[in-house]
Amino acid sequence: MKALNATTVEKPVLPVKILQFGEGNFLRAFVDWMIDKANDGGKMNHGVAIVQPIAGGEFVRDLFSKQDNLYHVYLEGIKDKQPVKEVSLVRCITGVNNPYSDYQTYESLFLSEELEMIVSNTTEAGIRYEEGDDINAEPPASFPAKMTALLYKRFKKFSGDASKGLSIICCELIEDNGSTLRQYVLKHAAANNLGDDFENWVSTHCHFYDTLVDRIVPGFPKETINEIKEEIGFDDNLVVKGEYFHVWAIGGDSSIKQKLPLDEAGLNVLFMDDIRDFRAKKVRILNGSHTAMVPVALQLGCETVMDAFNTPEVEKFINKMVAEEVLPVIDEDPEELKKFAGKILERFYNPYLKHYLKDISLNSLSKWETRNFPTVKDNFTKLNKNARLATFSFAALLVLYSGKAEVVFTPNDTPEFVDFIKSSFDANNVKGWVDAVVNNKKIWKEDFSASPFFVEEVAASAVAILNKGMKVALTALINR
Repeated sequence: MKALNATTVEKPVLPVKILQFGEGNFLRAFVDWMIDKANDGGKMNHGVAIVQPIAGGEFVRDLFSKQDNLYHVYLEGIKDKQPVKEVSLVRCITGVNNPYSDYQTYESLFLSEELEMIVSNTTEAGIRYEEGDDINAEPPASFPAKMTALLYKRFKKFSGDASKGLSIICCELIEDNGSTLRQYVLKHAAANNLGDDFENWVSTHCHFYDTLVDRIVPGFPKETINEIKEEIGFDDNLVVKGEYFHVWAIGGDSSIKQKLPLDEAGLNVLFMDDIRDFRAKKVRILNGSHTAMVPVALQLGCETVMDAFNTPEVEKFINKMVAEEVLPVIDEDPEELKKFAGKILERFYNPYLKHYLKDISLNSLSKWETRNFPTVKDNFTKLNKNARLATFSFAALLVLYSGKAEVVFTPNDTPEFVDFIKSSFDANNVKGWVDAVVNNKKIWKEDFSASPFFVEEVAASAVAILNKGMKVALTALINR
């Protein structure tokens, strides 16, 4: 088996056009994989310099250094209902820097003439405003303060040259990720009296993009790494495993289409003025299906998404919910929506990924409110009907959290809310219990009871699950 480095494979010399905050599995199997595809397809010629956003990380830097920043992305999934596999060697990474241990190299990267873009995934906690963060530190602590300092030094070096502004593309899993980062940068600028000229330069010549990213990336395949190394023929200790499906929606100023023409390389990258409608659609179909499925499938003894979709009743439940309740209330072309949903739900049949239901169940109460209640609400307001399948999933969630389900389950959710659901349970007055939970203003932001018959429908489904068991209750529901 060959070592993986620049002596065993050809590695191109690339200009550093992209500074990437984050060295994690997701960015490497998503953004860097795409950059490499576009480079190989002749659409771009971009090198990516990785910046570690927190101190430490020596082990990871050593791995990259030993392999000359080369690694494989190993994708498996379903396409057109057929299993597919793709293994790619990523060659676009130029190096890995930690500004806490080598600030000078970091500064030389962000002050480079050829730099055009910044990509980030500093986790959901990364984009936060820290009052009093020292922007003169080398580097500042928080990511927004780092960005403020970086842009200010760049502004000063190039004397406010409009062409030296950067395109900043955020991949953190929060809504309005780029817009929020921009807001915090300007807030730091004002707090530190960096001047109107700088704030205008940031507002006018630096473009912050809101994005939605989607690909399941389990990461380093520890259990099967020896077999994978034999298959690829290299001793690669940075292999990243992911699903074949991918989509990247990028919203904002249209100039990004020319700077990052990933779509021209055949990648599922969508450029749009505003991604909010697209996000809402994706959240309702994919995330809403996950959230609805979890409490139902767990009570049938399923452990993974694949287990759930191998259970005929669950498969029918989700497909029926999407077709009859979710899609009809989304204001888009029905045929296009059907195709979009088909590609989304096809991922549930992927036999290669162990997507555990207990992991998806994290914070299911808030997830159900944001992902599934809009479908219930729209079915009533737009179609004057009850979304009985989505409503059933809420009943299943309450039963699961009550401790009275057929399976033993420990919710990973806000303890205060879980305790209330358990302690208020009343087997002799299930409707009263559901009513108390639904009207607990500490748990919910929305007024669920504003949808007529919601409490009654949830209570009836909960009684069916409690008295007859999940399988009987679910079978009766999907065959109505």
